[in-house]
Amino acid sequence: PRTLRPEDAWGITPWDRADCKRKIADLRYEGPFTPPETGGWIGYPSYFGGSNWGSLAVDPERDLLVANTSQMASKLRLIPRSEYNARMEGGVSEAVMLESWEPQMGTPYAVTRGFLVSDWGLPCSPPPWGTLVGIDLVTGDIRWEVPLGTTADLAPFGLALPLGVPNQGGPIVTASGLIFIAATMDDYIRSFDVETGEQLWQARLPAGGQATPLTYRVRPDGKQFVVVAAGGHVMMETTPGDSLVAFALPD
Repeated sequence: PRTLRPEDAWGITPWDRADCKRKIADLRYEGPFTPPETGGWIGYPSYFGGSNWGSLAVDPERDLLVANTSQMASKLRLIPRSEYNARMEGGVSEAVMLESWEPQMGTPYAVTRGFLVSDWGLPCSPPPWGTLVGIDLVTGDIRWEVPLGTTADLAPFGLALPLGVPNQGGPIVTASGLIFIAATMDDYIRSFDVETGEQLWQARLPAGGQATPLTYRVRPDGKQFVVVAAGGHVMMETTPGDSLVAFALPD
């Protein structure tokens, strides 16, 4: 995406859509190279994505690159250094941690950054907010693109809309043609068909799976496993934990 206008605001109700429309209108936005200012501006694409931490997976037999992306808008604002210093001297509150106040060294400013969301905590930019993409390494064309994740752990009342959600953590590809990825904000690990992007399987994790899975066998003729670290991610507000979860692939 390259533009975000007030009329593009998204919401699951007329109320939070109106809230997002107002927030977008109140912030400066002139495309991806909007200059910073003290009145606040929109970053879209944001510092959180397109493709981000977790890297990519390559299938050399199929000449395919697999990437997960996050497509979220962020709100940013320059803060005079005196205001930043006063805030830091008072201690870092939870709100500061979630909004992220950061000094801009060598300048008289700090910056605040956070996601552009409604008062319900849902993104103001339209979905999908996260996708899994298969890219042809020979032509550069997108072979397929599918939403990654649901709103199960984000929306009110556990509404599991398959819209694609922000994600952190990369995919892996097996020789048999399976993609495994966790990464999403709804605490699941999933597998996809490498040829079509069709989702084949999912399993609930005890915490956020913001990590790249790995696959292994103990011996060449042994059973194949997929393992992922489920520890959560404080800035994404996924479920915190301390688990390593392994799954056995069928013979």
